[in-house]
Amino acid sequence: MISTSNAVEPTTEQRALAESVRALLAAGHPDPWPRLCAEIGVAALEIPEEYGGFGAGIAETQVVLEELGRVLAPGPMLGSVVLAGQALLASRDEAACARLLPDIASGEATAALAWTGVEGDWAAPALRVEDGRLSGTAHYVLDGAEAHILLALADTGDGTGLFELSAGADVRAVPTLDPGRPLARVTVDRVPATRIGGELGAELGPLRDRACLALAAESLGAAAHCLEQTVAYCGQRVQFGRPIGSFQAIKHRLADAHVQLEAARSACYAAAAEPGPERAAIARIQSSEAFSAIAAEMIQLHGGIAITAEHEAHHYFKRAHGSAVLFGQPRAQLARLGANWLSEPVPT
Repeated sequence: MISTSNAVEPTTEQRALAESVRALLAAGHPDPWPRLCAEIGVAALEIPEEYGGFGAGIAETQVVLEELGRVLAPGPMLGSVVLAGQALLASRDEAACARLLPDIASGEATAALAWTGVEGDWAAPALRVEDGRLSGTAHYVLDGAEAHILLALADTGDGTGLFELSAGADVRAVPTLDPGRPLARVTVDRVPATRIGGELGAELGPLRDRACLALAAESLGAAAHCLEQTVAYCGQRVQFGRPIGSFQAIKHRLADAHVQLEAARSACYAAAAEPGPERAAIARIQSSEAFSAIAAEMIQLHGGIAITAEHEAHHYFKRAHGSAVLFGQPRAQLARLGANWLSEPVPT
């Protein structure tokens, strides 16, 4: 079993980064992404300095995503910076990285990565190479309809390759449970594409793990906001002459939610401090379960107002359930964890 007892608290610099992002988001701009990139440089965090970035780590990206999750801020941090940006770095194609990453780091361009099929398991690419051209349909492409740069993973017959599509792809936005998470479907039929780097099959697992860590941080921030707002409401809503938060049954429910949230926080921080597939899976599972449970409590404890269009609760509920199946369902993560643990030698 993987312990999360050595989770590391945020550094002074990371707290300052969180405060800066939170302050900018609090200004209430309808599209905060350009300012987040220009004033704070969030898109450049994990991109190496030679490609116009800051060369920071996953912990700094998690800090930003936690703050974005708190307010469900729109922006392509997950799809462009984490998925597409890390796929480019994993390709080790210096020419392609030098050409594409600086614009992603500055926020002047956004990128999308076409990867999985309709089953959404993110285990193998949905596209394939036929006579040097790409064919197939990729689903759940984050921010794909608005992306300036379209990348795709494809089965080459000898493994998995990364490709850049410049024309000929049919990219269509699709309806989603969570309207705040734009997804697209990418269909190609013998479309020419530029190969980037070499064989990437061994990088698919680490790339998915990185995406799961990022999603876990976003879910953690959203869950924290849901709990904060619910605690505040329970202290104000009066029934039978008392705030409902004073009733023991309500206290127990809020306490359980707090425990779930702190377990998710510990798992996320531990995974950032010591990345690996097991820790990424634990962080993903803990944060997903905590977010889904706390979002449901938010609706229940806010009563009828929570299901109105004017209240924010339903937005968080939709995000929780949409995120729960992104990058593979938690049960798939559990299956991978079980396979890894069963393959480990038993201590004697």
